Amino acid sequence: MEDKRMPVPPFTEQSARQKIQLAEDAWNTKNPIIVSKAYSEDSEWRNRNVFLKGRDEIVRFLTGKWEKELEYKLKKEYWAHAGNRIAVRFEYEYQNNEGQWFRAYGNENWEFDENGYMTKRFASINDLAITFGDRRL
Repeated sequence: MEDKRMPVPPFTEQSARQKIQLAEDAWNTKNPIIVSKAYSEDSEWRNRNVFLKGRDEIVRFLTGKWEKELEYKLKKEYWAHAGNRIAVRFEYEYQNNEGQWFRAYGNENWEFDENGYMTKRFASINDLAITFGDRRL
């Protein structure tokens, strides 16, 4: 049995915002192992059109993501929460291997178990090509 991953549900607005900041900080490390530890062993993801289940698949997915999305920088924002769920808006910027910059916008719906591990993550994401001078993050 794993330790609790604070904060745990039911979430208040303050604890939901704290959970979001912890996620943002982890993702900005670009370390798939660190990121994966926030998810339950059997966590389910939908990321665009990719469906994943479990930490091993999450690590493989994120490893490939950050091999293609260079100079990655993410900002997450609180949208709403209820009980063991949190809704998040986000944007991130990255450069592909050809040197083109992008800003990705999206929404995530998260569900957590009683120990504070994310059991479900459903992400809808759109990419916009930008110039280096258009970067905000």
